[in-house]
Amino acid sequence: MQEAPLAQPQPGMPVQQPNAMMKPHRGAAILALGIVGIVVCFITGIIAWVMGSGDLREMKEGLRDPEGEGLTRAGMICGIVATCLAVLGLLWYIVVIVIAGAGGAFNGGW
Repeated sequence: MQEAPLAQPQPGMPVQQPNAMMKPHRGAAILALGIVGIVVCFITGIIAWVMGSGDLREMKEGLRDPEGEGLTRAGMICGIVATCLAVLGLLWYIVVIVIAGAGGAFNGGW
């Protein structure tokens, strides 16, 4: 029995070497977590940052499919932005509480 001939690459198309040992990329999930982190809950932003960092490292090492590098990087950046916004919001909240306390707002009198 003869084997089927391998498909020839089209001109201008990049040739990818399939590797059964590579893990699939999680770029879409990381991007979704990063966006949710900005819009709703910063905790998912932290998760996107950590997952994205690990996945990009694995892509460089050849352990994960590099096709989703753009999505993964975008999701990680969204996670970083979400985390920074949360930290700035927390600092703003602390400053407002300190100013309100210093102004006598918590002394019980009008």
